Amino acid sequence: MWPLIAFSVVLYVVSRFNYLLFHSLVEGFAIIVAALIYVLATRTYQHSRNSMFLFLGIAFFHIAVLDFTHLLTYKGMGVFPGSGADTSTQLWIAGRFVETLSLLIAVLFLQQKQINRRLVTAAYSLVTAGLLLSIMVFGVFPACFVEGAGLTTFKVASEYAIVCLLLSGAYKLYRRKDYAEQGVFKTAGMAMIITAASELTFTLYTDVYGIANMLGHLLKI
Repeated sequence: MWPLIAFSVVLYVVSRFNYLLFHSLVEGFAIIVAALIYVLATRTYQHSRNSMFLFLGIAFFHIAVLDFTHLLTYKGMGVFPGSGADTSTQLWIAGRFVETLSLLIAVLFLQQKQINRRLVTAAYSLVTAGLLLSIMVFGVFPACFVEGAGLTTFKVASEYAIVCLLLSGAYKLYRRKDYAEQGVFKTAGMAMIITAASELTFTLYTDVYGIANMLGHLLKI
């Protein structure tokens, strides 16, 4: 507990001096964790036969792709000329919807003995590509942030919807805890609750470099 608190304090100090560095560190950490979940889930499946963990591994790999793009398009990064605060916010919402729905769907696999890995991977690849194209190329994804005005109604409503889905998923997972391995059960349950708390803070900010935005990212780790 103390190391985590100390780490959070260090990150807070970094955010006051260089928010882009803070954001890159937090998002980079989350992306690495998501990638490690994918590696662990896919490499151990033939021994564990844990369909829920495999499904989450595939899901989190694609979530990592969306989050990495969110990181690169963040205001001030300059990797994608023309992309602003709205683009990165859209990618954030897209990633959180995929994450939330994945956690909910994973609960359905608690009693499944196996899943079609290729089919799940193909489905996630199509969804991820579709979201990226809708935001980065075609510009048809709903606006989430307006410079000078702050969050749009769609963004705020989406965050509340995500929170409700996560909390209902955590409750459903608790009701079915007897079907899950304790390690996976606790990890998935904590992920839902912490993500819900993080998303609530993301309904409050008007500045992508502000305190509310920073707090939401800290909760994410």
